[in-house]
Amino acid sequence: MARTVAVIGASTDRRKFGNKAVRAYRAAGYTVYPVTPQAAEVEGLPAYASVTEVPAGPLDRVTLYVPPAIGLALIPAIAARAPAEVWFNPGADAPAVLAEARRWGLHVVTGCSILDVGFSPQQFPEQ
Repeated sequence: MARTVAVIGASTDRRKFGNKAVRAYRAAGYTVYPVTPQAAEVEGLPAYASVTEVPAGPLDRVTLYVPPAIGLALIPAIAARAPAEVWFNPGADAPAVLAEARRWGLHVVTGCSILDVGFSPQQFPEQ
């Protein structure tokens, strides 16, 4: 069964962790849904302006690469997607954001989700 992930804060800039995450999850065998209002596609995959537009059913995972203020505003939409877990990567993991996510009943995980799927961010070239 294919695992699904929405990468919120996906980027077309290969130097950014939101791009490296798209590549890492794809390499790990996930069906990846890049979420960014800045691009129509990321790494050849269709991108979605918001997590509410992702066509998958319940998501296995959502991983955030956005500043805390943006993450905080996105919590209700993420909760509506009923992901099995939500990863708050370094920089997205402010205490207020984590508290709000827990208040919405989300399974919160903090840490680098790229490392969790078996890769180092340095494995993905910036060119």
